Formats: sequence, C-alpha cells, structure tokens
Amino acid sequence: MLKTVGLSIEGKVYNVTKFLEDHPGGDEVLLSANGKDASDDFEDVGHSSSARAMMDEFYVGDIDTSTIPTKTKYSPPKQPHDEQDKTPDFVIKLLQFLDPLLILGLAFGVHFYTKSSA
Repeated sequence: MLKTVGLSIEGKVYNVTKFLEDHPGGDEVLLSANGKDASDDFEDVGHSSSARAMMDEFYVGDIDTSTIPTKTKYSPPKQPHDEQDKTPDFVIKLLQFLDPLLILGLAFGVHFYTKSSA
C-alpha cells in the first residue's frame, strides 16, 4: 500500500502520490521531498511551463503560515568576565623569558660561591 506523498512549493501544498510513476526524474525525487518544502529543489531543476501548469491538478491548498515555527538566530551563552586575570600578555612573556635566565644565574652563583669557599 502506497503512502500519500505531499510536498510544498512556494507555500502551496501538493499531493503528488498519483504522479510518482510518471515523474520524469523518478519517484525517488518526490519521495525525498515528502513532507518538506521543495521550493528550492523545484526551482533548481528548472521545470518547464508545462510542468508548472501540471501542478494545478495536484494542488491541495495553501500552508497556514501561522503554524510554521519561527527560526531563532543562535546566540552563544555569554561568558562571565574573568576579573582575576588582569596581567597583560607582555608581562607574562617577559617573565617566561627572564625566569630561565634568573634560574641559570642563581645556579652559577651557587656554583661559584661553593667552589671559592672550599
């Protein structure tokens, strides 16, 4: 038993179940658009004026636009500002450069001090 195949194009609903076998692009095209807005797909193919005229026989009605959910733009959650980290990047980079030099200088100082007192 064949299910009803319906789709919408430009806000109009069509029952194309009877047209599945006759569709030049094959029934897979219509089945993949079942229950969806096929406006873009329909326009991308570039249907002829006779194909557009044929649509009238499958026309069921218009879509009630009040039942279509509105799309909301995604906005990521706001991150709290971290007030603890106020150190500029320059200071951090300077310390990353100076720390190894200070440790090396300390190592030489300890070595020199222990060597001269022995």
